[in-house]
Amino acid sequence: MGENRLPVGLQLYGIRDRLEDFPGEFEPVMEKIKAMGYDGVELAGLYGLEPRFIREVLDRVGLVPLGAHVPFAEMCGRLLEVISDYREIGVKYLVMPYMAEEYRPANPDGFYSFMKTLGRIGETVHRAGMTLLYHNHDFEFVRLLDGEYGYDRMFEMIPHEYLMAELDTCWCDVATGRTVEYIGKYDRRIPVVHLKDYIKKGEVRNMYKLIGLKTEEAEEGGTGYFGFRAVGFGQMIWEPVLEAACKAGAQWAVVEQDEHYETDSLECARRSREYLKILGW
Repeated sequence: MGENRLPVGLQLYGIRDRLEDFPGEFEPVMEKIKAMGYDGVELAGLYGLEPRFIREVLDRVGLVPLGAHVPFAEMCGRLLEVISDYREIGVKYLVMPYMAEEYRPANPDGFYSFMKTLGRIGETVHRAGMTLLYHNHDFEFVRLLDGEYGYDRMFEMIPHEYLMAELDTCWCDVATGRTVEYIGKYDRRIPVVHLKDYIKKGEVRNMYKLIGLKTEEAEEGGTGYFGFRAVGFGQMIWEPVLEAACKAGAQWAVVEQDEHYETDSLECARRSREYLKILGW
């Protein structure tokens, strides 16, 4: 890839409706993703398939298995198996995708406990020759008692080699409105940037309920609207984000769309890739 362009991957969580409960569709779906112009994929589970089979399919199709989102419980309960499985596939980045409510900066005791655990996991992953990334939402951007965002404290507490960033552009924008600045702030520590577009209007207090996440934190109320969109079809301005990612030394730009509403998930993935091609990507 040239200096002003990164390889583009697809986070498979966004097309989970085509993969979960349909293991026989894995290869045909990967072929479709490759035909759209994607260079790699970021896994979100193994879909009941053997790691060796996944690697063989991706090799055949010509997609790089750049990373994998692995839930906190799996990271804690069977880390060595997780490392073994994904190393067999050829994954470079293992990603912690979510922070449960009790571990967030709004609960400092839980948050600092989570940091210790995350650091230990990151050290084990590093010693295995892989890299642990953290994928944010908006709730990490809550200020601690000293006024610093919890997100920033995470990367101060844990050594660089044990934890790097996978910045989710949508949630960073929702929380701070400073996505480009944040990409630059984590220069050389942000190997993967998630490209996620959205529309938000008015006051929305139940965003997680609206996006399909069933948790006790979903609040009723608010008169606004929040919804995900294919890249280029929402309110994000992408040229400065992509330029910042290149300058910050990112290795991959990964499209992610959590929900698709009335539009087919693969069609959304296609639209995102076509828009990036218009921008020269």
